[in-house]
Formats: sequence, structure tokens, C-alpha cells
Amino acid sequence: MRRAPRRLSSALAVALVLAGCAIAPPTPHAPIDAEARRVVDVLAARWREFRDLRALADVTLKRGKDRQRLSGVVLALAPASVRFEALSPFGQPFLLVTVHDGKITAYNAATNEARVGAANVETAADLLSLPVEPEDLVALLSGRVAPPKDLRVAEILPPDGLGRSVKLVGRYNEQRVWTDFETGVVRRVTIVGGRTEATVTFQRGADGALTGFDLTAGNDYVTGAVRYRSLTLNAGIDAERFALTLPNDAKIHGIR
Repeated sequence: MRRAPRRLSSALAVALVLAGCAIAPPTPHAPIDAEARRVVDVLAARWREFRDLRALADVTLKRGKDRQRLSGVVLALAPASVRFEALSPFGQPFLLVTVHDGKITAYNAATNEARVGAANVETAADLLSLPVEPEDLVALLSGRVAPPKDLRVAEILPPDGLGRSVKLVGRYNEQRVWTDFETGVVRRVTIVGGRTEATVTFQRGADGALTGFDLTAGNDYVTGAVRYRSLTLNAGIDAERFALTLPNDAKIHGIR
């Protein structure tokens, strides 16, 4: 299996719409007060309500002067499975990306090439340029936050123009989450890891239903938007949908 360049194609970057940093040393554990713990518990309870997501998605991405736009199908299954199929104008998938069973696979049907590697924080830092675990990615796609399993710091921050927020520091990154402290509905998340900061702002309809999200990263060098159509939540998705069988003659490159 040949080694591929660290960065995926720009099309895959569009598909995953996350960008920019290196892994920082872990922050020491600190005591968590009762109010911060309560907010973390509210966020965790809302995350546990999510089972799966299915939607058509319109994706736009601007990376420097490069602008791209595509449409596709997004599937997500808690806790850590994702499938994205970018569709051609004729409705045929030309790029397939899966995160499942601890592995990430990206297959370009046009070139019959695939990139395969472990779906872990190190791979995400290399390919998505953000040190997030697969569970974090699923949570973001569903408009939620998955509190870090190894929570080191949780701190209520002073309100700003966006309202109240909580800082969550885990093993690999720091998140500032603007959320309703009673319901756990998240408005915005800023994720800091290493040298770069990315912000995801969720878009919701008048009824509060998730309609997509906007992304900025790398001091606005990367900006993007995802808009969902025909979004369905918790309707049931077979885990086998996330397994991607590659053609026997596909050229396979190792991510790491």
C-alpha cells in the first residue's frame, strides 16, 4: 500500500469542511465547580439523545482564492460513524468518505484511488487540520457537542454579545460552547487546537430545527457553509451503510 501525501484532495476537504492546526500538549486537570458540571451534564444528555442523521447537503468552501461547491448525501450514526457521498450533476457518487470502526476511507471514483487510515486525532489533525475525534465530528454534524471523555477543565465564561458560554478542555483541544444552559441547544462552537482556531455556527429554522452550519478557520483563510435539505433525525440507519468496499483494482494509499 503506497503512502499518500498528508493532505487529502481539495474535494475531500470540502466534504469534511474542517480546517487548520497541530496537536497541542494536554492541559492539566482542574477542579470543576457545580454549575459548570451541570452545564456539561446538560450537553452530554442532549448528545445522548442523538442516534442518527440522514440529509442531502449543499456544501460550499472557500480556501484562499479557491472556491468549491458540491452537493451530496450525509449519513451520521452515533457515536462515531460518518458517510458522505458527493454526487455528480447526474446523481452518481464521485467521492465517498466514511469514518467507521476506527478507520477513515476516502475513495475517488473518477481516479479509482482511495486513501485509508486510522480515524483518530492524529489523522484528523493531518487530514482535516483539526484535532477532533470521530465522535466530535458526528456531534458537530448533528448540531451538538460531545463533551470530552477526558474532561480536564470546564469553566463558565462571562456572557458576551452571543450570550452565555462554557469552556471545555479535553485531551486534544479546547472548545468554547455558546449554548442554552437549560436545554443544551448549541448556537456556536469555537475549537482551538495547536496554532489554529475554527468556529462552527449552527443555523436553525424558526422552529429551532437544525438547517446547517457555517465554518470559519485559519483566520478566515477557510470559510464554508453546509445547508441541509430533507434532514431526518433518529429514523434508524443500519451500521452496514458505513462500511465501504473498495473495487479490487483500486489504488490504495496509506494516510499514515
